[in-house]
Amino acid sequence: MELKDNQAALIIEASKDGEIKVDVAFGNVDGLAGAICQAIAVKLMQEEAFQAEIMEMIDVEERDVE
Repeated sequence: MELKDNQAALIIEASKDGEIKVDVAFGNVDGLAGAICQAIAVKLMQEEAFQAEIMEMIDVEERDVE
């Protein structure tokens, strides 16, 4: 995927054993979109409360589908 200078993406890899890896791709290393993605990636990997909030959102969405 090729990103424009004003675009960025979080790349999240989940292994079968539940290990999560997060990477950031961006068109411009100094751009706002890249900075936002980097901040989200750091928060996701370091803050347990944020991780729990994300997992709770996933659980709610899965229950809504059933």
